[in-house]
Amino acid sequence: MSHHAFNIEDLMQTRRSFLRNCGMGMGALSLGSMLGTDSSAQSANPTHIPHFPGKAKRVIHFFCNGGPSHVDTFDPKPLLEKYAGKMLPMGNPKTERKTGAAFPSPFKFKAYGESGIEVSELFAKTAEHIDDIAVIRSLKAKVPNHEPSLMLMNSGDQVMSRPSVGSWINYGLGSENQNLPGFVVMCPGGYPVKEADNWRAGFLPGNYQGTFIDPKHQTIDKLIENIRNDKTTRPEQRAQLDLLLSMNQEHAAQRVHDAQLDAQIHSFELAYRMQMAATDAFDIEKEPEYIQSLYGDGVHARQTLIARRLLERGVRYVQLWHGAGQPWDNHADINIHAKLARETDQPIAALITDLKQRGMFDDTLILWGGEFGRTPTVELEASGKVTKGRDHNPYGFSMWMAGGGIKGGTIHGATDEFGFQAQEDVAEVHDLHATMLHLLGFDHERFTYRYAGRDFRLTDVHGKVLHDIVS
Repeated sequence: MSHHAFNIEDLMQTRRSFLRNCGMGMGALSLGSMLGTDSSAQSANPTHIPHFPGKAKRVIHFFCNGGPSHVDTFDPKPLLEKYAGKMLPMGNPKTERKTGAAFPSPFKFKAYGESGIEVSELFAKTAEHIDDIAVIRSLKAKVPNHEPSLMLMNSGDQVMSRPSVGSWINYGLGSENQNLPGFVVMCPGGYPVKEADNWRAGFLPGNYQGTFIDPKHQTIDKLIENIRNDKTTRPEQRAQLDLLLSMNQEHAAQRVHDAQLDAQIHSFELAYRMQMAATDAFDIEKEPEYIQSLYGDGVHARQTLIARRLLERGVRYVQLWHGAGQPWDNHADINIHAKLARETDQPIAALITDLKQRGMFDDTLILWGGEFGRTPTVELEASGKVTKGRDHNPYGFSMWMAGGGIKGGTIHGATDEFGFQAQEDVAEVHDLHATMLHLLGFDHERFTYRYAGRDFRLTDVHGKVLHDIVS
């Protein structure tokens, strides 16, 4: 086994050197991260046939990394005003840091739409679409720490490194565009906490891993490194790839079928095809002025518009992170949430409007949220000094879904009267994943991948579909 691993690594180094020496340069493309997958599972060729007709064909996930406060966004708690500056009557559940008295939201809530669902002024433009949105107010994670909560939200397991949701969906549905990755991740300024673990393919074949893009760059050459080749013509590149393919096939014929090699070959071919397809997909200047104005200015407007262009070109799963690290992790001052919301509120509302006018809203599943929520109480410094921030709260928080088979204008579950713990129709993260798969046409209990002698699934041995938010 160790001899086999040595041969594969040696092969990877040899092939990278071959590409550098022949001047192709595409081996360093961002999607080349697929090559580093540690999957040792046998590659599979999925049928891409869902268990039943799905209402959604694609997913876009707005990830507010760091943990947005539900009591300041989509879960109003007026009783906090009565207890402002006082300890809660039931005591504070233990969180990562010390917490103190009740902390009313500094933001105003208002009822929107025919459904009358209350939403904070932070997301006033998104709230105009509340009748298309289902708010899940009773989600819960397991621990008040970023790393395990990110893994739970993105892969269904807070401890073990498992395939990400995007990889599962990409694997299950297959690609609609052979010239673009099926799973794209954008995060302005660099990686979030846990970096590529958030979108890895795990034991699934490596070509289903997410492709990372940093949308802070505005030119295609910087958005996707080495996307252009100024050293060789396309016919010359094609000849080089054909030679490389024959060498890889000869190598593979002498060894047990290996998923790493499959992923490597796939990435070379995809990189070649992306030279024209990606250049077109990421060029938002091709959009009419009124569409660009609809989304607004700034990196979040740009990455959301790029996401729409990717989705309409057949990309299955696009995940949009807010920024490097954990921007929504506002321990010292919750008012920072206002700045963060301003950056994303208009682009989110614009996306819903844009998808509707293109006839894509009904089969595009939109997801918004973070890895957990925040406490309805103030956070205390080590000295006991009161801050204007909130600590992590895994006991109860909100996320919302729209489009793709979602029953808009609905609310699932509730936290307690202060917003500390999920209390009514509690929803686990596994339930969220089960619902997503259901909307895409998969029975989460039957959607499995055999690895190491066991049939694994995204929801492990848990999960139930939240039928009350499904249309």
